[in-house]
Amino acid sequence: MSTPVVLVPGLGLGRESYAPTVEHLTTPYQVMTLPGYGEPAGSREDLHPQALGAALAEKIRERSVLVGHSASCQIVVETAVAYPELVHALVLAGPTGDIHAASWLDLTARWLGSALPESPRLIPLVTPQYARTGFSAIARAAEAARKHDLAAVISRVKAPVVIVRCRHDQLSPAEWTERLAELAHGEARTFDTGSHMPPLTNGPELAALIQRAAAAPSPQ
Repeated sequence: MSTPVVLVPGLGLGRESYAPTVEHLTTPYQVMTLPGYGEPAGSREDLHPQALGAALAEKIRERSVLVGHSASCQIVVETAVAYPELVHALVLAGPTGDIHAASWLDLTARWLGSALPESPRLIPLVTPQYARTGFSAIARAAEAARKHDLAAVISRVKAPVVIVRCRHDQLSPAEWTERLAELAHGEARTFDTGSHMPPLTNGPELAALIQRAAAAPSPQ
């Protein structure tokens, strides 16, 4: 029997962002939103990845494959480090968290470079999700995420790690994902198409990697 899957949306996105992926999953799954990641956030809520990782752990009921997208990769990695008993494997899609390329100027330039190759058809899909989460929550969560050093944390993950990006993704470039995979003793892959939205643009391919992770035996 396959291990269940928990998917966390990227910054500002909601459950709908995984629709093209989960339709290809046969293993049980849940899409779990968090403040800043599909849910509005109270003014006093801690939106740092460590705090959100603990909040995610409270929602997980059994050992699962955790899937993150973009900044939520930082959250699921924190969950895996602090609560290893809950994590069968990690699948990280387009992870961010490189503090050496985290100035707002740099992030904006790389975001624009990643957004241009995306299909305009994504705009009406993601805009309502961002509106529901709210600009304030997104901005605060983004500020917390850009100060989080994913490379310094991921080496402490004990579970298997698969990292994937898309060919045109400048927010998660190949050298960055390969570095993370090396630190985690994991696997890095690049899809031939798409940019920074693989859950929406590369659903079947991402689902296949998630299925593989869920079907793999638990590491000894």
